[in-house]
Amino acid sequence: MKYKFLPHTADMKIQAQGRTLEEAFENSALALKEAIAGKIKIKPAIEKKIKVKGRDNEALLYKFLEEFLYLLDAKGFLVGKIKKIKIKNNELEAVIVGDKASNYKFTNEVKAVTYNEMFVKHQKSKISGATKSKTAPYENPKDFQFLASHEASDTRRMG
Repeated sequence: MKYKFLPHTADMKIQAQGRTLEEAFENSALALKEAIAGKIKIKPAIEKKIKVKGRDNEALLYKFLEEFLYLLDAKGFLVGKIKKIKIKNNELEAVIVGDKASNYKFTNEVKAVTYNEMFVKHQKSKISGATKSKTAPYENPKDFQFLASHEASDTRRMG
């Protein structure tokens, strides 16, 4: 399982996993992309580089995912996949590919990513170099969970 959508009363709750911190972050981004545009295949027409910093893994994950919402809302860019991702010293650099959002119809509009119930949890033996552990409601190692606020009835075409 790369990611799954969990039950939540008002928002969309997503749990993502990976063998490495980078893979788990990538899977979190793919889950967010699905929350935004469903299972639509996005053409790799445009390549972008992004760089974010965070004080810890949760802040880094938050800023990473918020960057995708910024690119969508401000630049009309819809991510299709993560081509390359590197995380070191609470800095993330990634190369992403996607297309103009105006070329696609959306099923949901994600309003924001929230820190509410967000956690990054891993075991030292599972992700090399990682020693941080957060208590969380799920006991599954390597979980990366976040909430995405959205309006389920909103259909949107960027233009």
